[in-house]
Amino acid sequence: MTLTAYIEGIGLIGPGFANWPGSQAVLGGQRPYQPAKTILPTTSLLPAAERRRSGAIVKLTLATGLEAIQAAGLNAVNLPSVFSSSGGDGENCHALCEMLASSDRQISPTRFHNSVHNTAAGYWSIATGAMTTSSVLCAFDASFGAGLLEALSQVVADNTRTVLLACDTPYPEPLFGARPIPDAFGIALVLAPERSAQALAKISVSLTDMPADRFDDNALENLRTGIPAARGLPILRAIAQRADDRVVLDYLDGTTLVVDITLC
Repeated sequence: MTLTAYIEGIGLIGPGFANWPGSQAVLGGQRPYQPAKTILPTTSLLPAAERRRSGAIVKLTLATGLEAIQAAGLNAVNLPSVFSSSGGDGENCHALCEMLASSDRQISPTRFHNSVHNTAAGYWSIATGAMTTSSVLCAFDASFGAGLLEALSQVVADNTRTVLLACDTPYPEPLFGARPIPDAFGIALVLAPERSAQALAKISVSLTDMPADRFDDNALENLRTGIPAARGLPILRAIAQRADDRVVLDYLDGTTLVVDITLC
């Protein structure tokens, strides 16, 4: 089965990538990739109390999602959403583990409610006022592919626009030693069932067993393989290169995703 939709907006933040417009020259091959620590912007959309309590995964989700939606000329209030993360808020998980390993195991309500996997979806609703449906999933290293399939399924089945927000953030040590995600990274895609004036590309996605695409640039390849959300970078590279293309993305063991990309 093939799932087809149109990309109307893109959001991107990660090591060396501040946003989608500023990243196109690198992904398109016009400029070399220069790794740099991810800088997470703050948002004024959250009330002051929630802004203080929000962690990296919330800041990353808001920044990439709003960039994609604004680029598509839409309003987040009206968009269903799919959140995909391989681990959620790593810093908050670390803090909870420290508390539980101490003599004082009193967990603050803020720490607790930030520990659930749908935390980013909750803050998204507060910040944007969106009351539409929201799906939250995790598939370890396959999380980007799982999120893409879920978002596309909603677009096709419900004939509606959907925003995919795929984000990952690192764990501090000692959890970092077991799950070494090097930095924060996020991709957001606004997906639509029909072509519009805002459409950047049509994508058609199906399952395959072909090997996943790799980057010739070692630093970009390390980024792609080091952070689960970055598995979607080959799609962005094809759009940045402004040429129709076929890319293959990592998914589950023995199964990959083939994505046919036709520019609009």
